[in-house]
Parts: sequence; structure tokens; C-alpha cells
Amino acid sequence: TQSTWGNALLRINTMSLKVVAAYMMCVLGGKAHPTEKDVEKVLSAAGVKAEHISELTKALEGKDIHELVAAGQEKMSKVPTGAAAAPAAAAASSGAAPAAAKKEEKKEEEGEVDMGFSRFD
Repeated sequence: TQSTWGNALLRINTMSLKVVAAYMMCVLGGKAHPTEKDVEKVLSAAGVKAEHISELTKALEGKDIHELVAAGQEKMSKVPTGAAAAPAAAAASSGAAPAAAKKEEKKEEEGEVDMGFSRFD
């Protein structure tokens, strides 16, 4: 399924996401394998010019869209994100991080000045 998913993605990259969305709407509407006419009908109802529909239907012909989406989600879950990189960088320079945190704490303490009133008065 991985090479099939990759091939389908390469073909889909050349078309509008509107076509893919229309295909998915047909699937959600109960058509497991929408035809080119099904997708075109959805697009024309939305007033969208239909392009590259045959490419999409040919790329997905005989494939279960739910399996393709699941395979894509699995692949995306393995993609590293920036949030995971920050803790890794902090762990690598563990000596520098506590020093920087202490400096910030001092700045925050210096910044608090009693102005003679309370937020809760």
C-alpha cells in the first residue's frame, strides 16, 4: 500500500484539492468508489470548474480510500515536529538551560514593582 499511496499522491499533487474534496464528499455520501461523473456533479453543484478528475479516479481505482487515509495518517505520525526538537536541544545543552532559566527568574523578580494598589481592591 505504501508505494500505491505514494504514486497516488504524486498524481494528486497536480490537481486541485477541490477535486480531492469532492471525491471524499462522494465517499462520505455512500459511494465507495465514485466515478468521474459523480465527482464532476459535486464540483458543478459548487460552481467549480472540473479539472483532473480522471487522473484522481484512475489513481484511486480499485483502492479503498479509508485504507489510503489510514496509511497516510500513519506516515504523518512518524514525521518529526518542531515541538519534539526543542526538548531534544535542551537536553543536549543541559548545562546552559538552567543558567538561562535563573537569569530569566531574576529579570522577572526585578520587573515586579509595588505601585501602591492591588488587582483585587
